[in-house]
Formats: sequence, C-alpha cells, structure tokens
Amino acid sequence: MAGHSQFKNIMHRKGAQDAKRAKQFAKVIREITVATREGMPDPAMNPRLRAAISAAREVNMPKDTVERAIKKASGAGGGDDYTEVRYEGYGPAGVAVIVEGLTDNRNRTASDVRAAFSKHGGSLGETNSVSFMFTRLGVITYPLDAASEDDLIEAGLEAGAENVETVDGMHEVTCPVESFFAVRDALETRFGEPASAKLDWRPGNTVELDEDKARSVFKLIDTLEDHDDVQAVYANFDVPDDVAEKLSA
Repeated sequence: MAGHSQFKNIMHRKGAQDAKRAKQFAKVIREITVATREGMPDPAMNPRLRAAISAAREVNMPKDTVERAIKKASGAGGGDDYTEVRYEGYGPAGVAVIVEGLTDNRNRTASDVRAAFSKHGGSLGETNSVSFMFTRLGVITYPLDAASEDDLIEAGLEAGAENVETVDGMHEVTCPVESFFAVRDALETRFGEPASAKLDWRPGNTVELDEDKARSVFKLIDTLEDHDDVQAVYANFDVPDDVAEKLSA
C-alpha cells in the first residue's frame, strides 16, 4: 500500500488549492482540445473526450465552459495545436519522476522541465529511464455507498478489471490501460458516474522520505505542476503521515 499512500500525501498536501482553479481549468481545456481533435466532438463516440469531461467535473468546471472548449476545438483551425509529451528523471533523494504534458512548443517545455529538475536537485533523464519502475494502469473510484465491493468486483472483472479494493475511504477499481474505457463505461452504466476515472502511473516500490528530503521533492513537484504545459506528475516516494502533517501545516 506504500504506493497508494504517496498519492494520499500529495492530496493532503494540496488540500487548499482553490487559488489554482484557473490553472486547473486551463489544463483540462487542453485535454478537451486534444481529445476532441483526436476523435469526435460527441462524447458518446469519443472515450477520451468523456474522460476529459469527467476530469472537468472533478475540478468543478462549468458545463458551458466545457461546451465552449469542445466547440472551439472542433472548429476549422480553431485554437492551439498541442502535442503530448512525457519526461522522466530523478528528483532529490533518488526519487523517480514522470512528467506528462501537452505543449504547443516542445523545445520550450523540455527546456523548462530540465531547468526545474536542475534547480531542485534532480536530473532529467531519457525516455523510459524511470518508467520501467512504474505500472501504467486505469484507475476508477467510487464512493463506498455507490455499490458494494462484491458488486463492483463482479461488474469490474466481467468488463476486464484486474482488482477492486478499498483505498482511502473509496472503492478503487484498477485495470489494464487497453481495458480502461470499456471498464469505466461498464461500471458507469451500472453504478452511475464514478468519482474519478483516469490513467495513472503506479510505482512498483517507493522511497521513504524524511522531512527535509520530502520538502525538497515537494518543491520540485510543485514547480513542475505549476507549469502550464504539465498535465500530471508522478513519483515513487512515500512520506510518513506525521511528516506529511508537518509539511501541510
């Protein structure tokens, strides 16, 4: 469970992030833009767009903002042209870090990400230099009162899920990447919209950090997450609860 606790720690540390709502909206709009152009503007026919709209709900993006983003992305030549990028490297204390982004300028983003690693005691590596230490999988969560664990196991396994367990007070369903949309849609049909549904990188093992090392790692992650081109940051650290509480105070 150590791999899960690092995500809990990040959530705990970032509990008061309302001031970053505009930046969150901008990141979700980029994903909506890419998803719309990759497929169709109709969510029913575009699984990635459905996932992007779900992410928009998670950050409380107004429905009309979502609709405007889809309309703009589906217009002839409207909006920016984004490319998916992934960077990998090591942060302080040898923590492995994966950075996913959407950019309209690869050179700028690569330079900025490299500078962030260097500034905070890390180093940017080559593609696949740390991803072998993680597993890429789909993660779908439901509140405990949405369904029984047995019902979720039955429906999830039938649709292609690998595991169902209770994590941080939520039912968590995990599945292979290639089964993600099928599993999510099957569960949504039976149990309603999930609390969250996304692709994730989960570490095979973690590096436990003391307060000083955790502070350094958090600074790197904060810098990366604050960049407009960065969509998500994953790392294989674990922070004891007492340290996480000190750093979030």
